[in-house]
Amino acid sequence: MQAFLAGLLFLLAIIVLAALGLLLFPLMLVMGVILWGIGIIAIFILAIWLLGKIAIFAWKNFFKEKDRPTHVE
Repeated sequence: MQAFLAGLLFLLAIIVLAALGLLLFPLMLVMGVILWGIGIIAIFILAIWLLGKIAIFAWKNFFKEKDRPTHVE
């Protein structure tokens, strides 16, 4: 009888965990979509930042300080 009750308790615990997973599934889907959107925005911001770094690097190399006169005579 003790083994039967332990098995029944185990099955009940599995059913409760499965029900929780089933109830939380829509929340997980929404969180996945939100994280996907945050990832896309982060990649977009990173691309803009990288473009700015490349532009500054190219600008500094194109117009070097030694090419400019330091003072007017």
